[in-house]
Amino acid sequence: MSRPTGFADLAGRRVGVFGLGIEGRATVARLRGLAADVVTVDDDSSVGADLATRAGGLEALERCDVVIKGPGIPRRRADVRGLEDAGVPVVSALDLWLHGVDRRRVIAVTGTKGKSTTTALIDFALRCLGERSQRLGNIGLPPYDPALDTSSGWLVVEVSSFQSLDLTVAPGIVVVTSLGSDHLDWHGSLAQYHADKLHVTRAPGEHVTLIADPRLRETHGDLLGGIVEVAAADHTGLADALHLLGHHNDANVGLALAAASRVTGRELAAVRAAVRARASEFVPLPGRLTLVAELERHDHRWRFVDDGLATAPLPVVAALEVVAHEPVALIVGGQDRGVDYAPLARAVAARRPPTTLLVTGQAGGRIGEAVRALAPHIPVVAARDLAGAVRAGRDALPTGGVVLLSPGAPSFDQYENWEHRSAVFAMAVTVLVDEWSLGRDSNP
Repeated sequence: MSRPTGFADLAGRRVGVFGLGIEGRATVARLRGLAADVVTVDDDSSVGADLATRAGGLEALERCDVVIKGPGIPRRRADVRGLEDAGVPVVSALDLWLHGVDRRRVIAVTGTKGKSTTTALIDFALRCLGERSQRLGNIGLPPYDPALDTSSGWLVVEVSSFQSLDLTVAPGIVVVTSLGSDHLDWHGSLAQYHADKLHVTRAPGEHVTLIADPRLRETHGDLLGGIVEVAAADHTGLADALHLLGHHNDANVGLALAAASRVTGRELAAVRAAVRARASEFVPLPGRLTLVAELERHDHRWRFVDDGLATAPLPVVAALEVVAHEPVALIVGGQDRGVDYAPLARAVAARRPPTTLLVTGQAGGRIGEAVRALAPHIPVVAARDLAGAVRAGRDALPTGGVVLLSPGAPSFDQYENWEHRSAVFAMAVTVLVDEWSLGRDSNP
């Protein structure tokens, strides 16, 4: 069949769903009662797919009229190219959904860091203005999930670099928070990652691209599409009122205000005033510099902070800026996806207060090596798990400081996702604090 441009084109067709993660399961649900037959295939034989890739799955997909690929499967992978060479169109569910919705109501948010927070902020700003809004994508349910009603209101969708590359049409507004280094194992190179990340801005269709950093237009202008506008950072203290830590959130707030102003036609000052009036209602995302516990004893104070959503070097650097004047035990590591950890190592090496690096997983080993090369005086301690890292971090701060989980790498080497890793961190902290409270731990 010809390449479909919406879910309606799949009526009565044999459809393959390649990848049965959250997006894949939502896709299967969307296809019920529409497709004549649905074949599910995944690399992992334990996730409940009809077939595994190595057990006849690829052959089954070749017999489909169209294959909907999950975002975690690289478009440039040999088996994906093989399907298209065999004449089977390979598409994404997000792209199919975009073709069938009023794209003027869609605000897509992408970036190396800050996209989850900015997505939440845009949704909150719109609600403060009395508008109907939903936050979707990586920060919520996939927008094509049949459990959702997306027939009205604003649709704020967090879009990963994996998803961006598969889009053949642009949302009405594309928000770019930042551009750093991430997912090089998926994209192949830093230059390709940047091109793929910004692909959504170059997709056809009338749209505006909002950027936070004007230098992006100078350094990557050839990769930006649409009408490019710069959203100035907000320096009015609104980020503090929203309980957001770090100067980088001034840029995120500025993007959110600009996006809400652009789509509603309200003056920027009016949007800011509406958000400030309800700022106390905003709940920062878990895993974004979230204070898990605080303990004071003998005039010393320890804080345990969860920044588990920091799965790339750039957000870890931002987190270190927030605690720039405090002793820190930094927990890093996880799945190694080949990114450049030199910027993170430089940020750790440049710190003046006492710093200890707790490393886990393959990525942790690489980060530790990079830090040792620049700053041999900084202790690097290997931890088998998060519970051990939390205790080692506490021991490294005898007079107080911050035990900071800001891993700089994905969680999939040991955990289901970043939320699972953050939950394990919080539990380890809770156990430690309970021991302190009961007087079973004498170290403090």
